Amino acid sequence: MLSYRHIYHAGNHADILKHIIVSEICKHLIKKDAPFFYLDTHAGIGQYPLDSAQAQKNKEFQSGIARLLEEDDLPEAIDSLLDIVREMNPDNKLAFYPGSPKVVDYYVRQKDKLHLCELHPNDFPVLAALFPNKRKANVVKDNGFEAVKAMLPPPQKRGFVLMDPPYEVKKDYQYVVQALQEGHKRFPQGTYAIWYPVLNRKQANDLLRAVETTKIRNVLLVEMTIRDSEKERGMAGSGMIIVNPPWTLEKEAKHFLPVLTKLLAEDAHADFQVSWITPE
Repeated sequence: MLSYRHIYHAGNHADILKHIIVSEICKHLIKKDAPFFYLDTHAGIGQYPLDSAQAQKNKEFQSGIARLLEEDDLPEAIDSLLDIVREMNPDNKLAFYPGSPKVVDYYVRQKDKLHLCELHPNDFPVLAALFPNKRKANVVKDNGFEAVKAMLPPPQKRGFVLMDPPYEVKKDYQYVVQALQEGHKRFPQGTYAIWYPVLNRKQANDLLRAVETTKIRNVLLVEMTIRDSEKERGMAGSGMIIVNPPWTLEKEAKHFLPVLTKLLAEDAHADFQVSWITPE
């Protein structure tokens, strides 16, 4: 089942949280001279035209990234993402929003390597055209969960794996935990980030418990909800499960999340949490 198209949701609250975390991890990785490897299991099209018919249908970016661009004096972590968005939109008109590959691309150096997986037949060629340099990025029409097993450990010995499936298939909740276990077994020193939606509290908590059950250590949780998750249908928020996070990330998240939640809140039930699923 490949009906999900992320362009309908590009630039919304969930994208913002995910991409701030991705940005912060990349900032940490480039502090060292040694190269790093990036694996994106569900890369999408890489960047999203917000004037497209799909993005304009729900205009989720208007209550997300567009709202943040109107603000001043924001925490550095939020500003770092906004710098990427501004670079993509040099005429100050919000026409494009970055997918995770473009966020990472902002930071990578010539010696770093990207491996981008996208299975959707319409999205794959768009992604491949965006990253034509095979020395920099290997773009494959492949099951990203299987790539975790195939591509790890990387020759660079430092790495970051992002797993953000659409969860349109309920088994994605199982597959993402299985892929984490497989990846961590092969490459225990790598940083892993799993994005998940908060459609209802029970479903999100079941995933968090499944990750805890793996007994993998050093797992940080960062989550934001913009409204009551039980009253209305749809995605009330999202979270990131980060294995081997940068040592500064917990402090950074506690600084930017209250601001981000307040700016994007849709009702009085908006909330956030930063906690350890399992400490180091």
